[in-house]
Amino acid sequence: MSTATAGATEVKVPDIGDFAAVPIIEVHVAPGDKVNAEDPLLTLESDKATLDVPAPSAGTVGEVLVKVGDEVSEGTPILLFSSGEGASTTPPSLVEQQEPASGPAAAKPVAAAVGAPLAAPPAVAGADGGQAPAGAHAGPSVRRMARELGIDLSKIDASGSKGRITKDDLLGFLKGPASPAPAAAPAAAQGSGIPEVPAQDFSKFGPVEIQALPRIKKVSGPFLHRSWLNVPHVTHNDDADITELDAYRKQLDTAAKGDRNPYRVTLLAFLVKAVVGALKKHPEFNSSLSPEKDSIILKQYYNIGIAVDTPGGLVVPVVKDADRKGIVDLSREFMEISAKARDGKLGPADMAGGTFTISSLGGIGGTSFTPIVNAPEVAILGVVRSAMKPVWNGTEFVPRNMLPLSVSYDHRVIDGALAARFTRHLCYLLEDDRRLLL
Repeated sequence: MSTATAGATEVKVPDIGDFAAVPIIEVHVAPGDKVNAEDPLLTLESDKATLDVPAPSAGTVGEVLVKVGDEVSEGTPILLFSSGEGASTTPPSLVEQQEPASGPAAAKPVAAAVGAPLAAPPAVAGADGGQAPAGAHAGPSVRRMARELGIDLSKIDASGSKGRITKDDLLGFLKGPASPAPAAAPAAAQGSGIPEVPAQDFSKFGPVEIQALPRIKKVSGPFLHRSWLNVPHVTHNDDADITELDAYRKQLDTAAKGDRNPYRVTLLAFLVKAVVGALKKHPEFNSSLSPEKDSIILKQYYNIGIAVDTPGGLVVPVVKDADRKGIVDLSREFMEISAKARDGKLGPADMAGGTFTISSLGGIGGTSFTPIVNAPEVAILGVVRSAMKPVWNGTEFVPRNMLPLSVSYDHRVIDGALAARFTRHLCYLLEDDRRLLL
C-alpha cells in the first residue's frame, strides 16, 4: 500500500488481517538503499506469525518513518520511496522466496520464550536498529546476517569494494578471537532461571559452516520453548484400527482424482472429523486455561490447526469451523492450505484462532512421538504412519491396519483418565467411518 507525496511514494502497512498495533521487529533498509520489487522493507511480528512489508517496486528508499519496536497497523506510513533502478544484489534463495525473507532480531524471540512483551527488546534487537552503524557500509543481506548472528558491524574489517562489508567478512570475524560474542544475545533468557549452554568455538576442532536458521524456526522455536517451560506436558498413546476406514478413503480418493477439479482425499480429513467428535464429547480438550489459572475457557467453536511442513520449517494454518465441513470440503481446503504454505503466502489470519492442533508425520514414519502443546491450547494430536499388525479377535490373529495416535495435553486442565477416555473415543470414531456422521 502506498500513496504519492511530492515526488516520492509514501509506503504504508498493507492489509494484515485482524491484527492491530503489531510491533516492528526488523527494519531491513536505510535511507538511500536501492531495493527490488517485493524485497522486504521491514518485518512485523504478532503473537501468531511474522509478516514482511514488501517494496512496491524497484527503487530507492527515502526517509524511514518508523523504527524497531514501533507498533503499526494497516495504513500506517513506514517510509518514503522513489521508483527507479533497483538493487543489483543477488536474488533471495528459494527458501526466502517461499517464506517472507529475513528473520527477527536474535534477541527478540529469546525474550518471547520467557514471556516478555513482544515490544520489549528493541534495545537488544541489534545495535544498528536495522541499519548499519555509522561508518559501516553493508548491503541489506549482510546487515540481516549480522543481526541473526548478533554481530556488531562497527567491529568488522571490510574487504569489499569501496569499503563494503561482505558475508565472508562476517564469517571471518566469527572464526577470530571474538567468536564467542554471538552468545551474548541469549543472555536475555537468563530471567527464566535456566542456565544457558556455554558457548564453544567449534572451529578449534575442525572445519565448520555457519548456516542461518530459517526464519520460521527462529520465530516458532521460542514459542515452543515457552510452551514446554510453562505447560506440564503428558502424552497418552493408543492405536486405532482404521482397516475399513482406509479402504473407504481410497475409494473416495480414486473418485476425487477423476473429478473435473481433481483433489486428494487423505486420512487427515477423517482425523479432523474424528477430532471434532471427540472434542464435543470431551469439551475440556477444546478449552484454554484462564490467565488467572483458576478457570478454563470452553470454546463453542471448532478451529483445527494443521501442522504443515515447509522448506523453511513448520507452520500451523487453522481450518475454521471444521464441525460444519464434510470430507470433500476439508480435502479441498487442505489442498489450498498446503499450496499457500509452500508458497509462503499464509497470512496472520490463516494461523489465528485455533482450538486444537493435529501434527501428522504419517507420510514419513515413526511409531509414536510427543508433540508439544500449541499453547494457549491445552492438547495436540500427533499421528504417525499406520502399519499392518496382527490383532487378536478372540479366536485368532488377523492382519489389521493400525494407526498410532499420541495425544499430548496440559496436565493442569486434563488428567490422565480424561486423556485416556478422549483418545479411546477418538479411536472409536475412526474405527467405523459411519460414526463420523453422528
